[in-house]
Amino acid sequence: MLSRRLALAVATGAVAALALGTAAQAAPARHGGHGATLRTLAERPDLLIGTAVDASALAADAPYRAGVSSEFSSVTAENAMKWEVVEPARGSYDWSQADRLVEFAHRHHQEVRGHTLVWHNQLPAWLTSGVADGSIDAAGLRAVLRKHITDEVRHFKGEIYQWDVVNEVFDEDGTYRDSLWLRELGPSYISDAFRWAHEADPKAKLFLNDYNVEGVNAKSTAYYELAKKLRAQGVPVQGLGIQGHLDIQYGFPGDVGDNLARFDALGMQTAFTEIDVRMTLPADEAKLARQAQDYRRLLDACVAVRGCTSFTVWGFSDKYSWVPDTFSGQGAANITDENFVRKPAYTALADGLRAAARRAGRH
Repeated sequence: MLSRRLALAVATGAVAALALGTAAQAAPARHGGHGATLRTLAERPDLLIGTAVDASALAADAPYRAGVSSEFSSVTAENAMKWEVVEPARGSYDWSQADRLVEFAHRHHQEVRGHTLVWHNQLPAWLTSGVADGSIDAAGLRAVLRKHITDEVRHFKGEIYQWDVVNEVFDEDGTYRDSLWLRELGPSYISDAFRWAHEADPKAKLFLNDYNVEGVNAKSTAYYELAKKLRAQGVPVQGLGIQGHLDIQYGFPGDVGDNLARFDALGMQTAFTEIDVRMTLPADEAKLARQAQDYRRLLDACVAVRGCTSFTVWGFSDKYSWVPDTFSGQGAANITDENFVRKPAYTALADGLRAAARRAGRH
């Protein structure tokens, strides 16, 4: 469901379109496409086109800021809503980066995805050290987790359309990941997290989220079985977030459409939440063409399924990509290059959105 502010933006389309056109002209990424941007090409009120946002780049880089505002109808905080950022000292909150992103989204008629409430990474040092030295026991940890989820979701109540509540809980073989949460609390922490998040903001859609779950495999099937079980118990699990971190040296994931369809049949939403497609450097024409094909195949799978409600790239410019620092010798994973020039992957997404609009009879 769209928020009231996005509904207002749709209702005042002429003004919004003028504002977007002005912002877009400032961005070097604009060339070709007859002035269209991804958010204007999507045209579906039930499909948001998003990007993860680097808080520092948003503050300091004008072309980056213009690209975020003109191209996307949804934004996700890349790091600004993670636990180590919002509560660096126990009981001491710092919402400043996240609040600035939400305010930016307000000004540009964008929705906000919340990422992420429970994860095994990027936890504050006071929490991990407290568990390690025994000063935070299992009961204390459960209380800490409940307070964190409640405080963060309430802080952003009414501002977040989808929350990644629990992130990356399974290994590749479909068994539970050996995390601090599993060791100390057992798998019940998952259902607890969803219930607490729902209590804090009943209108936000609540998602599981993971990588390597694009197609039908042991890991995505584990999520399917977990979601089916929890929903039967009345736990408010409403969506599956499919990250979409791909690498062109591997084959494209099989059965993506079938995977989305089975969650659709459960009455759940799906979303592609963190898409990038990396390659071994240097990039060349063939690699960029394969990258574009992979982006397009994910988009086509999303638009073909009623329940796929958002499609988010994990950053849109290679200038700020996480990939080179994480995967040695790899990069060029995003839809524009370091100078915000559109790559074939951008064109593939734009063409896919145009094709979807034609099939729906909107053009």
